[in-house]
Amino acid sequence: MKQLGFFVIGAVLAIAAGNACAQYVKGNEAVKLMPDGTKRVETPPTAGAVLARPCPAAQAGCAGGGWKMVETQAGLMECTEIYARPLTCRASTFGTEKRSRLWIVKQGSQWLQCQQPDLGSKCVSTKTLAIAVVQ
Repeated sequence: MKQLGFFVIGAVLAIAAGNACAQYVKGNEAVKLMPDGTKRVETPPTAGAVLARPCPAAQAGCAGGGWKMVETQAGLMECTEIYARPLTCRASTFGTEKRSRLWIVKQGSQWLQCQQPDLGSKCVSTKTLAIAVVQ
């Protein structure tokens, strides 16, 4: 019986570790670890963008087309838009709740939206219509 208990605990820890690892996109150049150990995070620029009035993350129906998963200085957030403006984001529920999601990442100078938290998944420019995937 003890062996079964250790197996269950080990499985739970492995699942938790797997979810924690998927909380970011490896290779996302918007996230930089500085030499002093601090993290510097870029979000897509609003300069030159045609912005609608912010739709608050707490308001029902604001995430039409799926939640945009954006790494911010506060950590991974679910946002109603790619720009992560104030009120448009909330804490991530990835790994605990299934929702339509797109992952917003930077590669070189280009901002991309990916269907999975993986640069090897289908990624297109944020200027292109992308299809969110339930995850």
